Amino acid sequence: MPLTSTTARSVDSASSPAAALRAEALDWYRRNRLRTAALFSVLTPDTLYAQPIAQRHPNVFYQGHLPGFSLNTLVKRALGQPGIDERLERLFARGIDPDEQGHDAAAFIWPGPDDVRAFADAADAKVLDALAHAELDQPGHPLLDRADAVFAILEHEAMHQETLLYMWHRLPHQAKRAPADYAVQTGSTTITQGNVLVPSGRAALGARRGEIRFGWDNEFPGPEVEVEAFRIDRLDVTNGDMLAFIDAGGYRTPEFWSDADWAWVQAEQRRHPTFWERHGNTWMWRGMFEWLPLPMAWPAYVSHAEASAYASWRGRRLPTDAEFQRAAYGSPDERSRRYPWGEAAPTTAHGVFDFSSWEPAPVGTHPDGQSAWGVHDLVGNGWEWTSTVFRPFDGFTPGASYPEYSADFFDDSHFVLKGGSQATACELIRPSFRNWFRPRYPYVYATFRTVEGPA
Repeated sequence: MPLTSTTARSVDSASSPAAALRAEALDWYRRNRLRTAALFSVLTPDTLYAQPIAQRHPNVFYQGHLPGFSLNTLVKRALGQPGIDERLERLFARGIDPDEQGHDAAAFIWPGPDDVRAFADAADAKVLDALAHAELDQPGHPLLDRADAVFAILEHEAMHQETLLYMWHRLPHQAKRAPADYAVQTGSTTITQGNVLVPSGRAALGARRGEIRFGWDNEFPGPEVEVEAFRIDRLDVTNGDMLAFIDAGGYRTPEFWSDADWAWVQAEQRRHPTFWERHGNTWMWRGMFEWLPLPMAWPAYVSHAEASAYASWRGRRLPTDAEFQRAAYGSPDERSRRYPWGEAAPTTAHGVFDFSSWEPAPVGTHPDGQSAWGVHDLVGNGWEWTSTVFRPFDGFTPGASYPEYSADFFDDSHFVLKGGSQATACELIRPSFRNWFRPRYPYVYATFRTVEGPA
């Protein structure tokens, strides 16, 4: 897949810290921009102004937003340098929170493709010049202490690349051109589903100040909490498992759903996950570039509402974020692991992430990535829904580089997701990273597993 092999490259250890930071930032920014260009290259030319998901901006917004955010954040706000075009900088400044009401793209007047490309190229030039010549790490500076604005723009683009992919997934197949090496992994796994006992112990949520080089504001200051013993699914819930729920009348039984979720099911006549479609008597999966017979061993990509209903049907529940942390990063010696498998750097042997595939893989096919307790696929192959509402940790302070990043979403209307998907950049795979979405937003690469307990 042309979008992989993008993990951060090593920098000459003989370099000064400032030179090493500069080299890393330049390399990472260039790789980000190449990956974004590769993502847009799969679209046919007439798709640039399409709006694949009603709750998101049209595709063209993101072509301007990604370099525009970097320009606004690093060049203008952090370094105080002039911009390019105030009107376009405002237009491309910020995306929107997806909700159930949809979004009127006609309310915006989008520039032509040549103007968007010219803006993006000019923004890139200014950002690259800043990364090459400005003082990037300025202790005590509100936006550049520990190079905060630098890492903010780099991770921001990486996160939005996943947004682009799940948006592209909703486009008609004829609107996209599959790369020459496009392939999918169907089939099954030799690992069987089961209940794994995770013993009681401590779980570290978020991160402590100074513990990691960079983190978003909602990651700090993370507490350590006691978690009672519980039992968790060894594998993610699969499409085959979800089909059993459907066949048992799950989408027709209100007892399994909250009142708000059942109203959504009724209003939208939901009968199956968004990634599925019925073709005659056959269930099909909406792949990025083709329809596939429903891969029964793939993780089920569903909304929080559907995940909760399935768990209720099984007489179980979704894990809390603390339980996920304990299952993923805990260990018998009570030391938190950097990754579920230990301290080794992530590779394709550990899971499906870092744009290594256009689609998920059968659950349990990366046993090298299992946790200390024998739980599989906790990182990659799909974000995992938790039952935890997205809220700030005690002592939360909005980040100076992007103060509205988290604060605007502490509204008790979003749930925490953990782990990562096939389209999650390797740099975002850290225990403290928290993703969040509304409970009835069905387009994300989000799966789940169930728990019971305390044991």
